[in-house]
Amino acid sequence: MKGPQVLVTGATGFVGEAVVFRLLLDKKFTPVAAVRASTRLSGLCRVVPFDLDLPIGKSMLEGVAVVIHCAARVHVMNETAADSLAAFRKANVEGTVRLARRAAESGVKRFIFISSIKVNGESTVRDMPFKATDTPAPVDPYGVSKREAEAALMQISLETGMEVVVIRPPLVYGPGVKANFLSMMRWLDRGVPLPLGAINNQRSLVALGNLTDLVVTCIDNPAAVGQVFLVSDGEDLSTTQLLHRMAFALGKVARLLPVPSGLLRVTASMVGKSGVAERLCGSLQVDIQPTRELLGWRPPISTEKALRQAAAHYRDKETR
Repeated sequence: MKGPQVLVTGATGFVGEAVVFRLLLDKKFTPVAAVRASTRLSGLCRVVPFDLDLPIGKSMLEGVAVVIHCAARVHVMNETAADSLAAFRKANVEGTVRLARRAAESGVKRFIFISSIKVNGESTVRDMPFKATDTPAPVDPYGVSKREAEAALMQISLETGMEVVVIRPPLVYGPGVKANFLSMMRWLDRGVPLPLGAINNQRSLVALGNLTDLVVTCIDNPAAVGQVFLVSDGEDLSTTQLLHRMAFALGKVARLLPVPSGLLRVTASMVGKSGVAERLCGSLQVDIQPTRELLGWRPPISTEKALRQAAAHYRDKETR
């Protein structure tokens, strides 16, 4: 493997690890995995220690041409930090800036930042998708920290000449997905009745394989420089449609009760779960047409195939 070295931070995470494996498969670039803990990537590529909260050694970036920054303090449902915004800023802004400045000093040519659609906001009006050119409107501390990191990176690019590319994914799913998506698969697999049979929203999702394909495209595409890209599978689904398709991928029939979304929102509000109801009933769409046009990129994996991949991985794990 002799291609340019590409450092991937957060290489033990859901997205970061997938990016490293994609680079190993393509053999066009030489991945370097920057991790905080032990990883199964040891022996497959160079592995270097990395922590968002710690100073960065010079050797980590030696010979690196491109950085793909996936590591982050991620959005969590039950925040425990006394000052969550400060905690997110420490990791996602200060840690990112420290890494970017060291990268620029080390001669890194391009810095690809995995941000979040939360920079745009939390929801859209149906059929009025977010655009990369929209004025950012983050709501929660995670989204705010990602927006501030984006702005800092663009300033560093102006000061140093290091190229910066920003990618804002919505919900990412695929083999090994966790959190709410995994919970939904378990509910469907067990035949749990869900009051989600009459949800008429529209949400953009992105398969892990589609996101990693876009990330790799941005490594050396000259049109990517200085751009912010939104990404999805190119097909928006309602929560009801997603559950039916997910159940089909699992070989199950979704048991969905046709409860009106308005009633779900009211009930959720009464028990302090308005945020959950919004994610299930609200719309969040993204416009990827500029991504397609600027990069000549198309999502290579269909929603059906991606759901089958996620279901197969789930089956393999659950039956072990």
